[in-house]
This record gives sequence, structure tokens and C-alpha cells, in this order.
Amino acid sequence: MNINKITDLITDKVYGWGEAIIKLLPNIVMAAVVMALGLYIAKYIRSLSVKLTSKISKNHTLNNLFSTIIYFSFIGIVLFTVLSILNLDKAVTSILAGAGILGLALAFAFQDIAANFMSGIFISFRKPLKVGDIVQIKDYMGKVREINLRDTLIETFQGKTVIIPNKEVFQNPIENYTILRKRRFDLSVGVSYGDDLEKVRQITIDAVSGIEELSKEDPLNVFFVEFGDSSVNLSVRMWIGSTEQSIYNKVGSEAIIRIKKAYDANDIMIPFPIRTLDFGIKGGTTLNEMPINIATKE
Repeated sequence: MNINKITDLITDKVYGWGEAIIKLLPNIVMAAVVMALGLYIAKYIRSLSVKLTSKISKNHTLNNLFSTIIYFSFIGIVLFTVLSILNLDKAVTSILAGAGILGLALAFAFQDIAANFMSGIFISFRKPLKVGDIVQIKDYMGKVREINLRDTLIETFQGKTVIIPNKEVFQNPIENYTILRKRRFDLSVGVSYGDDLEKVRQITIDAVSGIEELSKEDPLNVFFVEFGDSSVNLSVRMWIGSTEQSIYNKVGSEAIIRIKKAYDANDIMIPFPIRTLDFGIKGGTTLNEMPINIATKE
């Protein structure tokens, strides 16, 4: 192959490319216009989505996440449209196939992360708990300090910080002590069988009704619940006008002190456990009735 043939071959190739570019020039201009217009519209849609989602959810992280997803989804649509205008349909098909395979692989590899992530989204919309609430989730009770898209942070009353994956939060019962803005304290007390129960009820109510932290809107109730082994047991049910654990513990301690003082002042006995020992095989035989055999050895 001589120099002239090589030159002719290169020239023909360059002319072919030039002719293809000239033919594609209107498509290139149209693709550039679509790309520029698409980027402008994508930014507008992103800002609009932030405003709309902020009206539904107060979680800024979640709002930014949704707006980012919408933004890149629209950018993807614009990109595929541009490739189609440039007659690169095969490239579009290859990209979609690759994206499908990659997405399937990532779904299997990060299924736990995805489950926590989706649970965090549902928690943000349903709002079964919020920062500052006193909750119990599984075996952990404390105050919610932070709610992320992947996990929830709870500070227990023992000073521990527990990080619970959102999948566990979403799939398990949540005991929220803050929603009602009040808590009930149940105190169990036992009195002697020889005491007047009507008198016991009134003295118990008078003793605890003066506690300052009790709710003024809810009644204070005293119920006799059972005949115990050595006492008649009653339950004192008090509603506290606060959900804070420190006040909850304070009311319980103050109630015990007041009831003990009131019972002592009115000769009401809180009995110790009593047990009757029966030494007969068939029952009904006391210790002094049992024969005692003493063996002596000379």
C-alpha cells in the first residue's frame, strides 16, 4: 500500500465523519437545547419539591433526600432523551441493562441498609415518636435524642446511649409515654385483715392527694385488688401532670412516705408476710402436740 492510497483512505474517512457530523448537526443543536432546558427545569423542580415536602414533613434530611432523588431522576430522563435525539438508542439500551443488573446486585448486597432506610422514611411520615419523647422499644426505655434515616438514638435513664436500627423501631411495638403529656403511677400497698378498709381507702386518698405534681384534671383512685397471703392488697393509681422520669420517680417516693406516715398515725398496719407451719402428716397438728422421742445412750 503506497502513500497515495493511505492518504485517500484517511481523506475518505474524514469526509465521512464530517458528513455524519453535518447530518447530525441539527440533532446536536436540539440535544444541547434539551440538555440546557432540562437542567434548568430540574433545578426548578428540586426547589419546588423542597417547598412541597417541607409542608408535609419537618425532617430536613428527609426533605433534601426526596428533592435530590427527584432531581437526579429528572436528570436521568433528560440524559436518555438527549441520547435518543443523537440516535444513540443502543447506548441507552446498554445503560438501562447495566443499571438494572447493578441495581439488583446492590439490592441483595445492602438489603439490611435498605430496610433500615425505608423504615426511617416511614417513621418520618407516620411520626410514632419524635425527639424528646420518653419511649420504650423492646428492652430499652429512655428519651429519644435523634432520629436519622438509618437509626434512632435513645438515651436511657442510666446514662447509656442506645442506637437502634430503624427496622427494629418500625417492626416492634413502641411504648410512648409522652403523647398523652401525663403518666400514671400505680402503687401497690397491703394492709392487715383487721383494719377497716373504708377507713384505709379514705386515709390513703388524703395522704397522697396533697402531692403537688399530681394532675388536677384526673381522679386519684384507690382500689382493693386481692386477698393476699397475709394482707388485703390495694392499688393507688395517680396521674402525674408531667412525663419526665425524675418527676415520676419523685411522686412515687413521696407517695410511699406519705402513706407510711398516715398509716402509722392511724394505727393501720402494713403486715409482714405470715406463714403457718403444720407438722402433721394429714394437717392440723401443731408443734406442741407432736410426740418427741429422745433416745439416750448409756
